[in-house]
Amino acid sequence: MRMRPAGSGKVVRDPVHHPLFARYYARVSVGAETRLGMAGVRDRLLAGLSGRVIEIGAGNGLNFGHYPGAVSEVVAIEPERRLRQLAVEAALRSEVPVDVAPGAAEALPVKSEAFDAAVLSLVLCSVRDLPRALGEVRRVLRPGGELRFFEHGRGGGPAMTLTQRALDRTLWPPLNGGCHLAREPVAALRDAGFELGPYRQVLMPEKGPRLPTSYCVLGTAWRPGPGPGDPGDPGDPGDTEA
Repeated sequence: MRMRPAGSGKVVRDPVHHPLFARYYARVSVGAETRLGMAGVRDRLLAGLSGRVIEIGAGNGLNFGHYPGAVSEVVAIEPERRLRQLAVEAALRSEVPVDVAPGAAEALPVKSEAFDAAVLSLVLCSVRDLPRALGEVRRVLRPGGELRFFEHGRGGGPAMTLTQRALDRTLWPPLNGGCHLAREPVAALRDAGFELGPYRQVLMPEKGPRLPTSYCVLGTAWRPGPGPGDPGDPGDPGDTEA
């Protein structure tokens, strides 16, 4: 793993600081790999990727072990210090080169058009400025570059939507690292100018009670420009929609 230089030595405040949530998330996310089947979702999310990839909001690095060998490098951006430390440890175990770096989704510390693909995994719910963050994703992807996403958002019937919105206005974001339940990731990607490829709805957990966090979407999008003619689908075709 190649680590970034320390720079000038100045103390820079992390753009995100949720130490209690980070510890809670680190424990719960590891258990979800098998209990909720997240390991299989990560395989489908990342299957077929190649070249240079940026992962935005890498958390504790649970995606790292699922990148295929055709990926030449992963630059993993994580703003929360505790999660970033865990991501560095995960990068050391990865079979592909992973460079973990601090940074915010709204101001990615990388050059424009520097990546063949980008990965968003359960991060759009918590970014502070969603249009700006997606604008940054477009900036750093090369023309025709691929975006893989797995996000949760608004879903269920009217009662669930009202519940999600009420939680977003009250206790949920401060207790859960800035997470919002009622965002619409597919609409946000479309509004940001991405060309949507196939995507599918995923329930987490697949069986059992429907929770405000259960309504997820897994799919592919592209930065407009010269690129592959057939986007393809990450994982089983299932019930896809464009």
